[in-house]
Amino acid sequence: MKKARLGTTDVEVSALGFGAAGIGNLYRAVDDADALGAVDSAWDAGIRYFDTAPHYGLGLSERRLGEALAGRPRSEYVISTKVGRILEPNPAGGRDDQGFDVPADSVRRWDFSGDGVRRSLESSLERLGLDRIDIVLLHDPDDHWQQAVEEAYPALHELRAQGVIGAIGAGMNQWEMLDRFVTETDIDVVMLAGRYTLLDQSAAEVLLPHCLERNVSVLGAGVFNSGVLAKDTPGDKYNYDTIPADVHARAVRIAEVCGDHGVSLPQAAMAYVARHPAVATVVVGARSAAQITRNADLFAKPVPDALWTDLAAL
Repeated sequence: MKKARLGTTDVEVSALGFGAAGIGNLYRAVDDADALGAVDSAWDAGIRYFDTAPHYGLGLSERRLGEALAGRPRSEYVISTKVGRILEPNPAGGRDDQGFDVPADSVRRWDFSGDGVRRSLESSLERLGLDRIDIVLLHDPDDHWQQAVEEAYPALHELRAQGVIGAIGAGMNQWEMLDRFVTETDIDVVMLAGRYTLLDQSAAEVLLPHCLERNVSVLGAGVFNSGVLAKDTPGDKYNYDTIPADVHARAVRIAEVCGDHGVSLPQAAMAYVARHPAVATVVVGARSAAQITRNADLFAKPVPDALWTDLAAL
């Protein structure tokens, strides 16, 4: 599978990446065998970039991903994880209340301090069973700009300069603050979730041109907008909520135009993001071997240029 270099770093990612939130039991439980099968199938499909975070399943995603990749040649794959949420023991127990079907044996605490960054990375390395992480992203610093830019970013900058990590950046569901990171710091990448898709091009006018100007690579995530674009028939979820009627109608029209060109909706959703020159990789989540195999097969199929012309006319 084709690879792209991130910014000015030596880190290269495969054109399609594996998002590991699903194997952290996002929304519903996945057993160990299915989680392992998903990662194995991603590898068999040529995927060599894997994204995770402590937030995903309170560390379950990192542990499962590390176990699934154990024994693979370390030089052949790239892992990104995230900082900003510290996991601490939770004596109260119960179940997680942030979208993951896991026991609440830990609680998340926001921490974008320099010490917090280092603590988070040490814990991630332990859960992953690795001695280095290739890409580290500031995770959802929406309400923490000041601390993130004044404390967390300098810590990542220093770790990158020391060669401890290969590339640094930020990952968010909005583009405006990502643009500030691109224009006001020296990051290598942004993970842009859901703001450059077939249904939402809000990042196209400002953020993506700035990324090209400053040689910041984009990790395209959330390309299905929480599921509405994930199947041939548009779903009923959009940006983690019920889809508005007008957005659903637009998705149906997009699916019809795709069908006229012999292209499925998820195929077009991935290809649309991948074709932008600022995008280095498209990251898709999967909780089973079947899901990632299907997406990898669709991603490999060519899309006629005429489709983009017709979609632009909608």
